[in-house]
Amino acid sequence: MNAFNFLTQIHVKDAEEGITMMLDKGMGPRAVEDLLQISGDYVDLAKFGWGTSAVHERDIIKAKVETYLSHDVKPYPGGTLFEVAYIQNKFEEFLNESQKLGFEAIEISDGTIDISIEERERIIREVKDNGFMTITEVGKKDPRKDGEMTIDQRIDLVNFDIEAGADKVLIEAREGGKGIGIYDSDGNVKEDDVELFMKKTDINKIIWEAPHKNQQVYMILKFGANVNLGNIPPDEITALETMRMGLRGDTLGKVNLQ
Repeated sequence: MNAFNFLTQIHVKDAEEGITMMLDKGMGPRAVEDLLQISGDYVDLAKFGWGTSAVHERDIIKAKVETYLSHDVKPYPGGTLFEVAYIQNKFEEFLNESQKLGFEAIEISDGTIDISIEERERIIREVKDNGFMTITEVGKKDPRKDGEMTIDQRIDLVNFDIEAGADKVLIEAREGGKGIGIYDSDGNVKEDDVELFMKKTDINKIIWEAPHKNQQVYMILKFGANVNLGNIPPDEITALETMRMGLRGDTLGKVNLQ
């Protein structure tokens, strides 16, 4: 039972809505244990950022994966590691190692490289066939290249990925959350773009990368407490949950938890 439980309303979540994806940039095993002890109920996915899982001992990565899974959190390697495997023609080895390490999800991205639409579909289906939760990402990591993508192109790619079998689609924002995707150079939300996503995509399939508080607040007030949010720093997990539950001034009295 939580402290002050008589003042709070339960934040109802399920496998489709209210997802919080945390960005693990190389946390130590004890730090993961401590974080999950206090905030594990509020984390659904843990991304081992970009290629960080490739610079630590296998036993450490495996232990961290097991810790996440023991708290019902799905861990997965970052999309950039997939890209490295793809350009080295080692995709099969990448999937095999991911399975051996215990990862239950795979991110497919082309944030730095280019992948044809036909290849994208093939990879999505192969990841899905291997039993992984399949997460794709839409957007480029270079702000200049990302700026060349129109909102219609982003929406078309989101819908393509969903049709191909992706369980969730990330909207790229990087950990900086500025000048990429739906955010301008100051990190403010491009509201017209979000409106188009609402009209033309299945919002429940989208995870909005939202590393900054103002972005999280906007999404919660726009879509409700059960909006899917990603790239949340570990030390902001509890703070985000209080906003989802209306326990912070930004959302107090403004969110419906059901």
